[in-house]
Amino acid sequence: MKQTIDNFSTGSANYASFRPESPDSVFEFLYKNLNGFGTAWDCGTGNGQVAARLADRFDKVIATDISEEQLKLAQRKDNIEYRKERAEQTLIADASVDLITIAQAIHWFDFDSFYREVRRVARPGAIIAAWTYTLLHVDEAVDKVIGRLYWDISRPYWDKERDYVDAEYATIPFPFDELQSPVFSIEKQWDVEQLIGYLGTMSGLKHYANQTGTDPVALIKDDLVRAWGPERLKTITWPVCMRAGFVKSKIKN
Repeated sequence: MKQTIDNFSTGSANYASFRPESPDSVFEFLYKNLNGFGTAWDCGTGNGQVAARLADRFDKVIATDISEEQLKLAQRKDNIEYRKERAEQTLIADASVDLITIAQAIHWFDFDSFYREVRRVARPGAIIAAWTYTLLHVDEAVDKVIGRLYWDISRPYWDKERDYVDAEYATIPFPFDELQSPVFSIEKQWDVEQLIGYLGTMSGLKHYANQTGTDPVALIKDDLVRAWGPERLKTITWPVCMRAGFVKSKIKN
């Protein structure tokens, strides 16, 4: 089984503060295709952003993650059960789950082992949905600076799993009866300091800092502030790409 990678226990509070939440359109798309709203399983739940949204509609939400620090900061609701468990091996009952969600996390999983677990816990007609947001957009000037930080400075320091995100999850194996999903988007009105705080949560930038002793955001901060200009707030947009499908008892070849 693939070794578990935990990039998000360090700086969990910043992650909770700056990571953008999944848009309403993601949940609306899934809900209109679901057959039941008994139990949802949110894998790689992190600080529980998605679990909290699911809890508003489902009778029960099981939310799992390998990071105890993330789970300590997770949003609490009476019908959410948080568990420190690997996505590939859980204590979830057989054939008990109507929806399996994985937001910004499936690229870290061992696909074969995880998909076996998905098929074990899924009820007939259950849906699995994995989505990721890709590199953000602001405007031409700011995007140029962010692009230099990402592609020129830090990209060699990212884990290889980041390739799946850059490919908008198109290259992830997905052996399910697939639903055609639209491209969604997240939008936030942020000031430049919020953008800088968000950049500091990115795992590849943490790797760069750990391996070089230099904060890569500091290398572009002055240029970023200049590119931002006099406006206090700007619209930050993240494209959101999803793979979703119905779970069958046997995997497709």
